[in-house]
Amino acid sequence: MLTPEQLARDLAVRDLTDPATGSHAVQLILNDLVDTLARLWGCEVRWCRSDRVVSIADNYDNLGYDSAAVTRDARYTRYVDANRMLRSHSSAMVPAALRALAADPVDDVLVVCPGIVYRRDSIDRLHTGTPHQLDLWRISRKPLGPLEDMIVAVVGGAEHRVEPRVHPYTVDGLQVDLRHGGEWVEIGECGLAHPEVLARAGLDASWSGLAMGLGLDRILMLRKGIPDIRILRSDDPQLLDLLPYRPVSAMPSITRDLSVAVEDDDLVEDLGDRVRDAVGDDCVESVEIVSETPCAELPPRARERLGAREDQKNLLVRIVLRRLDRTLSDAEANELRDRVYAAVHRGSAHQWALGRRS
Repeated sequence: MLTPEQLARDLAVRDLTDPATGSHAVQLILNDLVDTLARLWGCEVRWCRSDRVVSIADNYDNLGYDSAAVTRDARYTRYVDANRMLRSHSSAMVPAALRALAADPVDDVLVVCPGIVYRRDSIDRLHTGTPHQLDLWRISRKPLGPLEDMIVAVVGGAEHRVEPRVHPYTVDGLQVDLRHGGEWVEIGECGLAHPEVLARAGLDASWSGLAMGLGLDRILMLRKGIPDIRILRSDDPQLLDLLPYRPVSAMPSITRDLSVAVEDDDLVEDLGDRVRDAVGDDCVESVEIVSETPCAELPPRARERLGAREDQKNLLVRIVLRRLDRTLSDAEANELRDRVYAAVHRGSAHQWALGRRS
């Protein structure tokens, strides 16, 4: 469970989709997408914004997640108590929006659910533990037309591809990728709204739907040519429009390699979460596992140097440090390195950059 301090910290993170917190280009992307689909279908639009703390039932059960789904594990989910959690995807707002529609029905509606979500994720230029997502669900008693029309309307003229994916809340699910800089970048997923999800909300078999979930951060980054997701939370005035991004400066990066002992079942997402808790997102550009070796296979001297148990594993972890606003000094980089090391290393012996500490 989250401590009160952790919960307060997480709730204090600005939701860039919310105009009440100030203007941001994320809101321009959001409004463009909603306006495009509203014009395409000529249907009513209903916005749903809710508390970031949601019921576990709406985040998982009412969307069809199996009770044993790995995503429910605490390493991927920020639980507040036995019944509530910080929403892990914008789809967590959909069940309440569908219940509201059942209580006040309209024959054809676009349900819009935007907001910040909380994820256990790796650290690199495209990932953050607090991304912004958008769910767009067209719920109707009318014929819906092909899902491809919705995809084309959202991606515009950009080169895209779709691949089959299984989602518990859709039928015939797809992943949507955009071509950018010679590589494919995932921007979202879609499918037909699952009849059981509609039924749980009180919508009978006369209703059907198209469902799409999008990553607003990545769409904005591709639209403006922003290279690093951390820039989205900077004070750069360029983040108030959709014009191409012009780098103001390119601060040098500093790399530190760490040899650490961790538990055998630790994943890169676990390391990313510990690093964020230790130093935040401002200074760490990426965390990469360069190599992985069972500690039982290490020479005795290497295990002793790490203070490692044989049931642990040894990781060579490369961290890239870079501030967006100024150059880090070597002393600052070593202090950050030691904070990351303390957060990640699970051995009984330590090697500090700034000298041994208690």
